Amino acid sequence: MTTLRNSVQLIGRPGIDPEVKTIANDRKMVRFTLATNDYYFNNKGERIEETQWHNIVAWGKTADIVEKLVKKGKEIMIEGKLASNNWEDKEGVKHTQVQVIINEILALEKAS
Repeated sequence: MTTLRNSVQLIGRPGIDPEVKTIANDRKMVRFTLATNDYYFNNKGERIEETQWHNIVAWGKTADIVEKLVKKGKEIMIEGKLASNNWEDKEGVKHTQVQVIINEILALEKAS
């Protein structure tokens, strides 16, 4: 483990197949969303399940692995760090997007 200061571990299922892009200088990047599920019991004792969606990004050799390994709906485990992007659109509205930059990935299901 590289550091505990900014470390994220998630187990979930991709909502889409990875989107592959090549950035300047032939640097590969992949993006996809990852759904994680959690549950709790409400006041009536009913089990309530919640799904959280996470924006996932991988670069370079990790992107190559993600491109080959990750498929929509197939359970994976990732380890990475949080990063945020801030920008202002044409109307002057400020936006923030939090994403997980992958360092390691593990397939938890065999590919079909």
